[in-house]
Amino acid sequence: MTVTLRPATAADLMPVGALHQRSRVAAYAPFLPPETLADPTPEAMGRYWVERWTWERDDHRMTVAERDDRLVGFSYLGPDDEGDPATGLLNAIHLEPDERGRGTGRELMVDALAAMRSRGWSRAALWVLRENTHARGFYERGGWTPTGLERVEHIGVALVPQLRYERPL
Repeated sequence: MTVTLRPATAADLMPVGALHQRSRVAAYAPFLPPETLADPTPEAMGRYWVERWTWERDDHRMTVAERDDRLVGFSYLGPDDEGDPATGLLNAIHLEPDERGRGTGRELMVDALAAMRSRGWSRAALWVLRENTHARGFYERGGWTPTGLERVEHIGVALVPQLRYERPL
């Protein structure tokens, strides 16, 4: 019944993609239209992770969470996308929808922050969808604060505002 965290392997990437898609649909459905969330498919999201891992595996880290030998979540971190060498970027924490509220996201966040410290970073940053109040509350409870920076990214055809959060390590 406990969650186990471990480094991801290449064999995890297609299942991670499918989980990522399910997580996005569940988390973003309250504020994004269904047609926006229908694409990419779980398989396409898996191929995205296979491709991304090919290019980023040397300076990024993916951790998977398993409960009873079932993939239930993952985190992904790497260098800051703003170019600050003292800051690591938490690119993602995603969970199976039925895993929310069970402490797995918190375990993934604590693990990611420790990994960032071990890489010598003194600050952590992330981007979160402005409308994703559940995730924003999760990060704020974890000591993250908004910086005031905002960007707009595509999810499907929708333009979605994102807020940057940071915290000391």
